[in-house]
Amino acid sequence: MNQLVFKNNNQIVTSSRNVARDFEKRHDHVTRDIDEIVKWLPKNGDTQQMFLETTYIHEQNKQEYRQYLMNRDGFTLLVMGFTGKQAMDFKLQYMNAFNKMEQELKKPRALTEKEQLVASMKLSIEATETLEQHNERITNLEETMRIDGAQEHTLNMKGKRVVMEALGGKSSPAYKNMAFKVFSAFWRDFKNHFEIPRYGDLPKKKFEDGLHFIGMWQPSTSLKIEIDESNNQQTFNEVI
Repeated sequence: MNQLVFKNNNQIVTSSRNVARDFEKRHDHVTRDIDEIVKWLPKNGDTQQMFLETTYIHEQNKQEYRQYLMNRDGFTLLVMGFTGKQAMDFKLQYMNAFNKMEQELKKPRALTEKEQLVASMKLSIEATETLEQHNERITNLEETMRIDGAQEHTLNMKGKRVVMEALGGKSSPAYKNMAFKVFSAFWRDFKNHFEIPRYGDLPKKKFEDGLHFIGMWQPSTSLKIEIDESNNQQTFNEVI
């Protein structure tokens, strides 16, 4: 027989798949029954440990499906309504399996000299790895952290000023006729330069680079010609 109970995060549990297998029930019916139990359980620390929803990979189709892990109390709640001699036999087998594993876990065992040395070395390695992982997380955080709302607003406002200057001011004909086009070109250049989908995704560590880019930005030659023509055309019309 497959293992009835096992250890998960310092807790002795069985699974909804085990129950479905041994009590000859469909697994989706077992999970449905557990869903109903969980719905009526009071929300406190003890009941939260009775059932843990998780997933498993099916051996045949390699697809991921949901399942429940349950401790002794959760198992008891689930199977108390199962009837028949075979059901009773499996209830007793599971209860016995829970008892045996609990007793095994309670037994103190002195470590041998070799085990103590290995444990000491393991603690030292784990401490080093923890420090390295901590430093790596900090580095990753610095690499992936995005600019905040205030920085995003600063980039937006500075970008608007640069574009308005390129158009000849807010009262210029080019601003009235081409503002959307030039603003689009500016932000497209900004995103392409930093290889981001939107300017708000700029990494926090590149905020100063973003300000520098905006300060250096100029319309392309063709766009600059179009701006000049728009402004000059208005002046020409006024003269006529």
